[in-house]
Amino acid sequence: MLMTYCTLCPRACGANRADGFKGYCGADNTLRVARAALHFWEEPFLCSEERGSGTVFFSGCALRCTYCQNHEISTQMHGKEISVERLAEIFSSLEEQGAANINLVTPDHYAPQVSAALSLWKQKGGALPVVLNTGGYITKQALQSYWRDVDIFLTDFKYITSALAEEFSHAPDYPEIAKIALNTMVNLAGAPVFNADGFLQKGVVVRHLLLPGHVGEAQKVTEYVYHTYGDNVYISLMNQFTPVNDVPGLNRSVTEREYNRLLDYALALGVENCMIQEFGTAQESFIPPFDGTGM
Repeated sequence: MLMTYCTLCPRACGANRADGFKGYCGADNTLRVARAALHFWEEPFLCSEERGSGTVFFSGCALRCTYCQNHEISTQMHGKEISVERLAEIFSSLEEQGAANINLVTPDHYAPQVSAALSLWKQKGGALPVVLNTGGYITKQALQSYWRDVDIFLTDFKYITSALAEEFSHAPDYPEIAKIALNTMVNLAGAPVFNADGFLQKGVVVRHLLLPGHVGEAQKVTEYVYHTYGDNVYISLMNQFTPVNDVPGLNRSVTEREYNRLLDYALALGVENCMIQEFGTAQESFIPPFDGTGM
């Protein structure tokens, strides 16, 4: 199922994962999941107080950002090995619990297995919208091969400056990769579609996490996304940065003044399809426990 020379992500590290060697992402020939549960703190049209988003957190990551709030799973690979069949059962369980959607959190490096699990789940009657929750560092080929049937793309757009992408994610090509990926997502999903209850059924949501001291970068990202796609995508501007790692320059939370500068800029651009956060979200308590729940 996995390639002997892995090129699933833009790093194309060439690891022989089929024989158990680990790629840059930390994954080998096994499928590892750290948590599967209803999540009630996603964007408001992905969940509600009554209906959570059916989130499945996958272990490992091709980006491995230095400030990652989920570092326990992205770099330390906390999680449990499961089969494709078990993953399909987990999707069904989340649906039975009343999930508004199936939310795949950083599954990029497991694309063949997750795609197979989704097919099994749908064959057994699974009918919820599927959300690809990705860091944005994903190839056009992977999107068109494995994720073309995804309903909602919930993608980060972390950087538009190569120097910052290199400094914090060791990926200087991130801006160009993210631009191509976002264009592919918009072409696959089309304009936003909501159901009668206000839940998003199809479309693209672009997240940007404001980093402390980098309002200018956030403004450039917002301007690029809005000027390129207008109201065809939703923009989610986030202030929840939590300094869980000792990263120089990123050892504090975002200030209210910084966040307001970003919001004022978005308003001046004319952005209407925008989601914002209240203050108080930059707390470790908002990071879910990766304790094998739902496995």
